[in-house]
Formats: sequence, C-alpha cells, structure tokens
Amino acid sequence: MGKRRGKKKSHRKRHNNPTAGGSSSSAPPPWIELPRDVTENILSRLGPVEILENAQKVCTTWRSVCNEPSLWRVIEMKSSDYGSLCRLTRMYRHAVDLSQGELIDVNIKFLCPDDLLQYISERSSRLKSLRLRVCHKVSSKCLTTAVSKFPELEVLHIFYLSFYVHMPLFITAKEIEAIGISCPKLKSFAFNISCDKRELLEIDENYALSIAKNMPNLHHLCLDMETVSREGVKAIFNGCPNLESLILRDCLVFYSDNQSSGINSIVVSRGSEAYGYW
Repeated sequence: MGKRRGKKKSHRKRHNNPTAGGSSSSAPPPWIELPRDVTENILSRLGPVEILENAQKVCTTWRSVCNEPSLWRVIEMKSSDYGSLCRLTRMYRHAVDLSQGELIDVNIKFLCPDDLLQYISERSSRLKSLRLRVCHKVSSKCLTTAVSKFPELEVLHIFYLSFYVHMPLFITAKEIEAIGISCPKLKSFAFNISCDKRELLEIDENYALSIAKNMPNLHHLCLDMETVSREGVKAIFNGCPNLESLILRDCLVFYSDNQSSGINSIVVSRGSEAYGYW
C-alpha cells in the first residue's frame, strides 16, 4: 500500500484590507473638532429653516449644538419658508420646544393661527419682543390673552394691511388698555387697524387715550389712524414722557407745540412708507 499524502499547506500571503477591522480610518471633518462655542456661534447665524431642515442632520455634534436653548432665543419665520400652514405650525412648535422657555424674540409673517400663538404664550414667559405682520388668522381675543402672559414684553408690533378687509382681528381700545396693563415694560408699540377706516371715525380718540393712560414707558409709537385729534396726540405726549419717536400713518391731524420738544422724530406719512421704520 502506498503512503497517504498529507494536505499541502497553503503559503499564500494574506494582504491586509485597509478598510477592515478599523486599522485605519479617514480623518473626521474639520468642523467636528471645532470648540462647541465656536460651532454654536456659526449655527446661530442660520435661520430656523436651515437649522431644522439641514444643519442638525450633518452630524451628532451639530445635532447636539442645535438642541441648545440659547440657539432658539430669537425665532423669525414666514409662511413662504414652509409652503403650508400645517408645516409652519409644526416647525414653529418644535422651535419653541427647543428654546425651553428662553425665547425672547418672535417675528411671525403671514400665517399664525390662534393655537400657535397660544402655544408660544404658554411656554415663553420671558418673551420681550412680539411682531406679527399680516397674521390674519389671529383673533383679538387670543392676542390679548397671549400678551397677558408676557410680563417682560418690551416690543409689540401688529401690522395688518388694510386691503384685508375681512380679517377677524379687530383690536378695541379696551383691549389696548388690557395690553398696556399686562405689559408695564412696553417700550415700542405699533399697530394698524384691519378694517374699513370709515367705521373708526368716532373711536380713534379712545385708542389714543388708552395708549396715553396705560403705556407710560413707551419710547417708540407707530399708529395707523386717520382721525387722531389734537387732544388725543396731546394726551399721548403727556402720558408717555419718555417718547422718542412718533409715527402717524395716514393721520389727518396731529398736535405739535412745546410739549413735543422731547420727541426726536415725528413722521406723518401716507401709504405704506412709514413701515420702513419698523
């Protein structure tokens, strides 16, 4: 019988796979190694859309920084950024949640339903500035209720273009009074009225008196009232001794004598030109 031959051992060389076993890996992107405060400073220059839709998805480090409440102290959004009211509301609520109560400045353009403003008011007691422009889904009741929860508010600007004649918002002089009482620190107030001005000829005086009696710390005031009387403007000068600027849009009559000497600027404008100041 012949001898059984053993199996020959293979002497093939094994080549190391550079991608296997993690023996060598590509260097991390340079932005990951930036100090956290530098990363936060960079991301703070982006808008809410860029942060929520893009930046927070770059890496875990950026996502962590994007969740910092300090990044969400100021929120400015407009409906054209999102394309639908539902998406706007959902993203705005997310931004408010990320602020964790540190939100101080809100600027909403075009669409803002009552439930969104209510959501903001229930979670942002430190708010100092609220600006609403053509937010025709906000009711006056919701607005005054929400503002009553902002005791630190210093800036309130409400602009509703006059050609939206069917807007539900119509702020009464009584509601202006309530706003002034709720926000004793208010320094800048601006609003125009969202209905046919012919219906307001008899009550503009009450608006001026409500402002004069309940907003004594105003520094800047912008009003859209056709028929503010000399007495109404005089009451504002007397009631708001710190007033620095007064803009009267489409106002037909205004008061001017030595009692207005402390005012740095008085602008009486036509059309929409006054809004360039705000």
